[in-house]
Amino acid sequence: MKVWGKALLLCALNGVLPAQLSAVEVILDGHLTQGSLIRGTVPAGAKVWFNDKPLAVSAQGHVVFGIGRDATLNHQLTVEHHGEQRQIPLSFSARQYDIQRITGVEQKYVEPPQEVRARIARDNKRVREVRQTFTDKTLFLSAPLQPSEGRISGVYGSQRVFNGQPRNPHFGLDIAAPVGAPVLAPWDGKVLLAEDLYFSGLTLIIDHGMGVTSTFMHLHRFHAAVGDTVKAGTKIAEVGATGRVTGPHLDWRINWFQERLDPQLLLPASDRPEPRRIPLN
Repeated sequence: MKVWGKALLLCALNGVLPAQLSAVEVILDGHLTQGSLIRGTVPAGAKVWFNDKPLAVSAQGHVVFGIGRDATLNHQLTVEHHGEQRQIPLSFSARQYDIQRITGVEQKYVEPPQEVRARIARDNKRVREVRQTFTDKTLFLSAPLQPSEGRISGVYGSQRVFNGQPRNPHFGLDIAAPVGAPVLAPWDGKVLLAEDLYFSGLTLIIDHGMGVTSTFMHLHRFHAAVGDTVKAGTKIAEVGATGRVTGPHLDWRINWFQERLDPQLLLPASDRPEPRRIPLN
């Protein structure tokens, strides 16, 4: 097994990856940092592993993977092409996260009463099952649209302290907006879930292919139903204040299967690094 001496990485925040590459290149698209979704293209027909996990490769050579909020920093991508395996070491950067102290949350959402704990367990199981969905679509390759307009009131990775009691880190991007404000699909996709859940209120999940899903929480009203195919930019819901909230806002999340990732890293930014390619020969 050969190891590349120096891996040149493409870290572009937006733009569609090329549908076809020459048979001598790999492209990686995304910030190499905790909480990032990495979209890539390899020669068609190649086999790919992220660490020891085999990755699905589309007919056009697209792959996707991601690491969570507190993931270790050193990883490895292995590409097998024409019978030869090569390893690409990937070094991710660590992030610092804010702590938010929030008061005024209804106590039933801070310490749920015994009678709703079975419902919470069912909700969590249902969401895990939905996020395990795999389709061979690659609808996530372009930069997503921000699904709602408004002030960013909460960021990925921050830990929240509700009424003085520490809780799990926040895994989404909060956008403060009035009740009834439109929520738009960030990418094309298919609706997998549209339900009222205890903590997240009216919640909608869309599949974008290859394990990538987007979640929209605390909604006021749905404008799409399970099974609907939606286009990027179409209205799928309205901002609300359902579930565990202190005011109306949209909590937008991105997942790669069960990995919780930062939507903000996928939005267009002026400080994105210069594109680079990884030569295979």
